[in-house]
Amino acid sequence: MATIENPLTITEKVYVRVRLANENDIHHIYKLFYQIHEYHNYTHLYKATESSLCDLLFNKTNPSPLFYGPSILLLEVSPTPYSDIDSKDEKFKPVLKQFDLRANVVDKEADEFKSNSINDDDKNDVFIAGYSFFYANYSCFYDKAGIYFESLYFRESYRKLGMGRLLFGTVASIAANNGFSSVEGIVAVWNKKSYDFYVDMGVEIFEEFRYGKMVGDALQKYADPKEV
Repeated sequence: MATIENPLTITEKVYVRVRLANENDIHHIYKLFYQIHEYHNYTHLYKATESSLCDLLFNKTNPSPLFYGPSILLLEVSPTPYSDIDSKDEKFKPVLKQFDLRANVVDKEADEFKSNSINDDDKNDVFIAGYSFFYANYSCFYDKAGIYFESLYFRESYRKLGMGRLLFGTVASIAANNGFSSVEGIVAVWNKKSYDFYVDMGVEIFEEFRYGKMVGDALQKYADPKEV
C-alpha cells in the first residue's frame, strides 16, 4: 500500500456524499475490490481487470434498467461541505450528510483515492472512502425482484465512524422506493461486529439455511450436456 508523506487529516467534522458510480471511477473500484480481497485473504482469487469490471458495471451494448444490473454506490468524504446540486440529469440524487468526529481521521491513501467524478466544479478535496455493490435477484417466494447485497467495504481510515449505516441504509432506501421486495445477502457468522451490524439494521438471519457454491472443476464437469 502506497502512502504519502503528508496524509490527509480531517478534524471535527467530515462531510459525506453517497453517489452512483460511473465509468470515471473504474480505477478506484478496481483498487477497492482488490482491498476487500486482501481483507479476506482472497487475493489469489482476484481475476478482475479494470476492463472486465467496466464491461460488467457499465454495459452499453445491453444495459439493464437502473439498479437491476450490477450497481455500485460510492461513499466520498471531504473536509469541506458539498454543494447540494439538484441535477435532473442524475439517475440517482446523491445523499449528503456530515459526521462529527470523536478523533481525527488520518488518511494515508488519500492521493490514491482522490475522486475523479466531482460534480462541484471548484471542489477538489473529495476522496473515495468505501462502496456498496448490489444487483437485482429473483426468487420464487416473491412476485417481484429483490436486491442482492454483494458487499460493503470501507478503507481502514473510515471504519467505525457510522458510515456503514448510511451506505447500507441507502441501498435499503433504493429497494423500498423502487418496488424491490427485499435486500438480502451473505452475513459472515465469524465476524461478530459485521453480524451484529446487519441485525441492528433490520436484517433477519435464517440460521436453518447454508450458503452453497459450485465453482471450478465441480462446475466444469457439467459443461458437456452428456454428463448431466
